[in-house]
Amino acid sequence: MTVESAQDLQGLKEIGKIIALTVRHMQARLRPGMTTAELDAIGAAFLQRHGAQPAPKLTYNFPGVTCISLNDEAAHGVPGNRRIRPGDLVNIDVSAELDGYFADTGETMIVPPVAPARKRLVDCARAARDQAIAAAQAGQPLNAIGKAAERQAQRCGFNIICELAGHGIGRRLHEEPRDVPGFFTRLASRRLHEGLVITIEPFLSTGSGRVVTDANGWTIRTVDGGLSAQFEHTIVVTRGQPIVLTAI
Repeated sequence: MTVESAQDLQGLKEIGKIIALTVRHMQARLRPGMTTAELDAIGAAFLQRHGAQPAPKLTYNFPGVTCISLNDEAAHGVPGNRRIRPGDLVNIDVSAELDGYFADTGETMIVPPVAPARKRLVDCARAARDQAIAAAQAGQPLNAIGKAAERQAQRCGFNIICELAGHGIGRRLHEEPRDVPGFFTRLASRRLHEGLVITIEPFLSTGSGRVVTDANGWTIRTVDGGLSAQFEHTIVVTRGQPIVLTAI
């Protein structure tokens, strides 16, 4: 969507804050030995208390409230009986709707003890997101976002998962532009315009960056067992630095 009023911006900020707080709430209560379903239930209760509806279930009938992906699972991990272990990479991805507005955010964390190699991947994924956000300015081509993210990943020696991308959002979970690539491609040449609402979410991997969908039809994992990390914000494009709706 494109922000057209102060009401639009306020509505987006409200749902953006709720889902950002949901991620923090889940992270603070994550403990080794708990299942991903138990962690999802914590997020579900928090969203319900704030009157927000989980977007994956609302939009696609996803079998969970949040997406929780571990280690080589890059995205759309289905909450279930898998237990979270010390040292695991845990990506918590939360998207929700409130009063007709949608926002989407996610972060990868490491369950202590923290291995240096895993910390390096997580730190680089966060930096790739931040570099990509800085590049998202009105008048710039869409591929400036992916160029910045890919450059940061290459500096660290990691690969971008090219099959996973950001997207337009606002009145629905997925809107135009349908793909906001996390890598540079000449095909993403359309110009960003002021007020455009998108997610920026580069996915980095220690492996080749190629992925496959599990038999459950949802979970996307690396084909070679490479670890994955992702950081995501929903932003509003401006002529300067974007408005980050999911930062707290």
